[in-house]
Amino acid sequence: MRTKSPNSTTTSGSVADLAGIVTNPAAYADGSIYEAYRWLRHNAPMARVEAEGYDPFRLVTRHADIMEISRRNDDFHNGPEPILTTQAAIRKLHAITGGQPVIQSLIHMDPPVHGKYRALTSAWFQPGNLKRLEEKIRGLARAAVDRMAASGGRCDFVNEIALHYPLLVIMAILGLPEEDEPLMLKLTQEMFGATDPELNKSGNTTLSLKDEDQELDMTAIATMMAYFNKLTAQRRANPTDDLASVIANARIDGEPLPDLSTMGYYVITATAGHDTTSSSTGGALWALAEHPEEFRKLKADLSLIPSMIDEAIRWVTPVKHFMRRAIGDTQVNGQDLSRDEWVMLCYASGNRDEAVFEDPDSFRIERKPNRHIAFGYGAHLCLGQYLARMEMRILFEELVPRLDWIEIDGEPAMSQAVFVNGPKRLPIRFEMR
Repeated sequence: MRTKSPNSTTTSGSVADLAGIVTNPAAYADGSIYEAYRWLRHNAPMARVEAEGYDPFRLVTRHADIMEISRRNDDFHNGPEPILTTQAAIRKLHAITGGQPVIQSLIHMDPPVHGKYRALTSAWFQPGNLKRLEEKIRGLARAAVDRMAASGGRCDFVNEIALHYPLLVIMAILGLPEEDEPLMLKLTQEMFGATDPELNKSGNTTLSLKDEDQELDMTAIATMMAYFNKLTAQRRANPTDDLASVIANARIDGEPLPDLSTMGYYVITATAGHDTTSSSTGGALWALAEHPEEFRKLKADLSLIPSMIDEAIRWVTPVKHFMRRAIGDTQVNGQDLSRDEWVMLCYASGNRDEAVFEDPDSFRIERKPNRHIAFGYGAHLCLGQYLARMEMRILFEELVPRLDWIEIDGEPAMSQAVFVNGPKRLPIRFEMR
């Protein structure tokens, strides 16, 4: 995908000016966020930011610092706001919920609770268990490639292939009927695309929740919760061998999961398990179309598919950040942090860190080692990392041998979002067998 020139610099060169870029969803769509990250890594790698409408926070932009904070779970906690959230949105949420979380997912949890909840499904997402699903996933991949082949040599790869294939995979794992795919896709896009004028429910082009008068739309979450409440009742009455049954019947310390935690598990699995993988899948094909020499390498040696996938995941880094809060006065690599300081772990910056990655703004399918942190690090390392890699591997194993050439056919676009973003449109021309 196109980003700003690796040699370009920001025009202002000040933390105050860059704060507006880091909190602007449009910066993640046009690539200017990478210029800001580059300046911060070299000049203020743990800058304290006072952005309008937000509580002050630190921007953690270096790979080593992100890993250091991520491994220190006793010093830095996720809750109560694990995602950058405006003061106005926090007030509105508290008014709606009485100060309680809307849902309680793994990303909201800290030790020792986090470990107990993670253990409920960790075996499900290990390579040994996932292998039994390979035939099912390969069938979905072949169907997706066949749809692409039938499109007449032109398609929007994101909206016709990349959005649907990972969603059908995660629905199969949860045990959801395929006819519910349009609903799941709609809800996922509304949740993660709330700040994108093409993806949000209202079509509102105001990309900020700083305005106290702006509505905070909870419809997508409420609809998803109602859907999964019904599913929970069904799986408790008639358990099957799917992941939904594991979640619905799980127990912590001998007790059933609270409703908020049950919903949190479903929502994080159904949304994060789909949206991030579709972003990496779309980003992989976008990069291959823009780097024909890399595509030719891949065609000549299919054993490069796994390393290409890791490079695509690094290249896109769909989850751009998570937040942590210091629970006491502490230090990170010589930098003092005070109790309750909020820190933004900028994974996409860490994955372009020149201290770790040679020529980080280049897409190299043979990159080794590739110590990217797109799945996070430490106790909160993404549960679905093996599934994501497996889905992408299988799709490209089916696609690349049949794809003779590919090129961009129009204007691709990234979504406008600070939390999770990736390609939202990828028009391509191609020839397939």
